Amino acid sequence: MATWNALNLQNAASPLMEQLTFFHDHTMTILILIVSIVGYNLMSTCFNINIDHHMLESQPLELFWTIVPSFVLIFIGLPSIRLLYLLDETFKPAITIKTIGHQWYWSYEYSDFTDIEFDAFMEKNNYLRLLDVDNRTIIPMNSQIRVLITAADVIHAWTVPSFGVKADAVPGRLNQINFFSTRPGLFFGQCSEICGANHSFMPITIESVNPKYFINWVKNFN
Repeated sequence: MATWNALNLQNAASPLMEQLTFFHDHTMTILILIVSIVGYNLMSTCFNINIDHHMLESQPLELFWTIVPSFVLIFIGLPSIRLLYLLDETFKPAITIKTIGHQWYWSYEYSDFTDIEFDAFMEKNNYLRLLDVDNRTIIPMNSQIRVLITAADVIHAWTVPSFGVKADAVPGRLNQINFFSTRPGLFFGQCSEICGANHSFMPITIESVNPKYFINWVKNFN
């Protein structure tokens, strides 16, 4: 049975996702207020409840409901522009990971370590159905991560909601995203582009770990 938490956004694991969640709540508050006011006015008009017929032809009222939406758009637009800037902002990364979409799995290459390359196929015998993979992508927490994204065959999309990142994987093109992991844990995503018959069977699993553990993983990778 679904819970209310399942209908909400995933818990943020990066500053960018925290800002996206705040913007979502900010916008929903404004929308609920607008729907409540407009709904009340419509009900009042339909049932003639508490309505002043002299206000139906009021020019000041017309001026009011023309100006107010402009301010509403400003309250929504300014945070939106700020977020768009943050989404495209680039920082000096601690590590760079190249991910390549295939039908239907992901390949990963750690650009800073020439010998770390692997494919990540969906783990079938796992209680995390359609989410876990056999080779998880390990990243250090509290570090800036850059991901270079492309595809080998058709268009895919590399998406991890907890980090607030999503980018198309296009053959012959290299896209870039940046994020900062603020806490350890497992974070799941999936290809969010309809890429073929097995589109739903190419999940993404990111494991954010302590930097010391990450260094040991790099040393012991075979």
